[in-house]
Amino acid sequence: MSRHSTALRTLLRLLPYVLVVLFAIAPLAAQKEKRDPLTPAEVEKIREAGIDPPERVKLYTEFISDHVGTVKSLTNRSKSAARSKHLDDELQNVTALMDELGENLDQYSDRHADMRLGLKPLTEASQQWLTALKALAGEPGFDISRKEAIESCEDLADQAQRLLREQTDYFTLHKDQRGQERAEPNN
Repeated sequence: MSRHSTALRTLLRLLPYVLVVLFAIAPLAAQKEKRDPLTPAEVEKIREAGIDPPERVKLYTEFISDHVGTVKSLTNRSKSAARSKHLDDELQNVTALMDELGENLDQYSDRHADMRLGLKPLTEASQQWLTALKALAGEPGFDISRKEAIESCEDLADQAQRLLREQTDYFTLHKDQRGQERAEPNN
């Protein structure tokens, strides 16, 4: 038996173990990349508001506004690597929160939850966010994050306006379902 065939057999015996280790490490790396732009207290507020769609939308709107406010405050500082990094992080937080809110809106919409009280302030705030994000001059350190935040904001603004129209129409026809957190079938 040659040294090469022995080495090949050893490799083939170890291959399943190597694959198990690689599959175990992959989720850990993915978890490290997930952004969590909310503080533990904010997460708890969102969790508590989970049964109240308009309140949950209102909270996300407040949290996004806070992050956009931070972005605006950073634009007045002198350019530096630290400023660019901070802006990049905040813009990624804004995008993550907008995407998360969009997913919540989809879920609430699918179950015909009445969220009109939260959608009106959201549509107004999203226009302000969009103005602030577009006013931010792009720089190499955060330009990609800026573009992604603008795109997410445009998508969220469109979604909020569309849902507000749809919900107004829906609850005009289904007055008995106003203020609900989910549509229940009539027996």
